[in-house]
Amino acid sequence: MQTIAKKLLSAGAIAFGALGLSSPAMAVRVGVDVVVPVPVPVYSPPVIVAPPPPVYAAPPPRVYVAAAPVVVIGWHANRYWDGHRYWGRDEYYRFHGHGHYYGRY
Repeated sequence: MQTIAKKLLSAGAIAFGALGLSSPAMAVRVGVDVVVPVPVPVYSPPVIVAPPPPVYAAPPPRVYVAAAPVVVIGWHANRYWDGHRYWGRDEYYRFHGHGHYYGRY
């Protein structure tokens, strides 16, 4: 039990001494600063980069579609087109007849 009493007594003496020293410290204006170092982030300097060149999309290529030639059934110069083949004038009259053949057999 004496050890607890000794501990309380010594704690009280320390507290009383601290209160006793605080008045003269205020008179002389003695200050104690406790500084806790705070980590300061270190930033690298900004890097200035030229903007990338603008991107242009090429227009789609033009596609020219040639229309199929239109051939009308009938006479074309000295030939006859029946939708499948050309006939020469003599050949046509010989094959089709119609009494228009004036050539020789």
